[in-house]
Amino acid sequence: MTRASSQHVTVAIAQARPLPFDTPASLDKAVELIGRAAGEGARLVVFGETWIGGYPVWLDICPDVALWGESAMQSAFADLRRSSIAVPGPECDRLADAAREHDIVVVMGINERVDRGPGNRTLYNSILIFDADGSLVSHHRKLVPTFTEKLVWGPGDAGGLKAVDTAVGRIGALVCWEHWMPLARQALHRDGETIHLALWPTVNDLHQMASRHYAFEGRCFVLAAGSILRTSDLPEGLSTARPRAPEDLVLKGGSSMIGPDGEYVASPVFEDETLLVTDLDLGAIDRAALTLDVTGHYARDDVFDFAVRPEARRRDPG
Repeated sequence: MTRASSQHVTVAIAQARPLPFDTPASLDKAVELIGRAAGEGARLVVFGETWIGGYPVWLDICPDVALWGESAMQSAFADLRRSSIAVPGPECDRLADAAREHDIVVVMGINERVDRGPGNRTLYNSILIFDADGSLVSHHRKLVPTFTEKLVWGPGDAGGLKAVDTAVGRIGALVCWEHWMPLARQALHRDGETIHLALWPTVNDLHQMASRHYAFEGRCFVLAAGSILRTSDLPEGLSTARPRAPEDLVLKGGSSMIGPDGEYVASPVFEDETLLVTDLDLGAIDRAALTLDVTGHYARDDVFDFAVRPEARRRDPG
């Protein structure tokens, strides 16, 4: 594996529409996009939140999902579980092979199921990071599913709450509203990220604000990745709160890239499937640290204590 040897690195966001509940087809599309990103010179490519299996946007726009015994919701959850992937597993192997073949770091949002142990049918909202040699270097589960998300995902753990060294430098990732958890942010800031991956279902105005704040606070680059989904991608049997045409977008992308000064290096793109490719000048990180460093002269370790509890690490059965 070739480590980043200069102050510049080319990165990509795959703002794409997955095939919800069709994991083989989504993997085919992901591998094709990974190859395209590498072909355009990118050393890292990131996909949106729970891209494999699809983000369950129906939790927010279909009013009947929380009704007790709702058969359409039960069927949607069963389909989501069926299309989720295990770590490790053959789907992970395929993503690892693509990273290795194209010498590119791959960051993928997944719906995760646990295949080890006698039970545990709970799903997790997870991020996988594969280094350019195909090794799985990070596996993070979202700490707290947000609001209606608690209907389909269990709470995560601290197993992946860390930054890791990769071919493009030291990187870390959080999911969606984890970016409003100050201590989760600080855990990654203290781990020395140069590039942070912010995975969202869609990067709306509020999510843009959180991503820009993270970049400014952490003095790092942030790649805010969103996805595209249509009304036609919703599960059968669930009605929406208002009439929608099949081609209407329910997730609109909004992917962007932000520098350590909080300014855009790639402005948000909405309503299009696209591959955002941009060159990052990592030297900007040290320049920005002159005025703010929340892990150094702004940390005040003489005043505050901070630790991630080791007992909060992962404990899967089996």
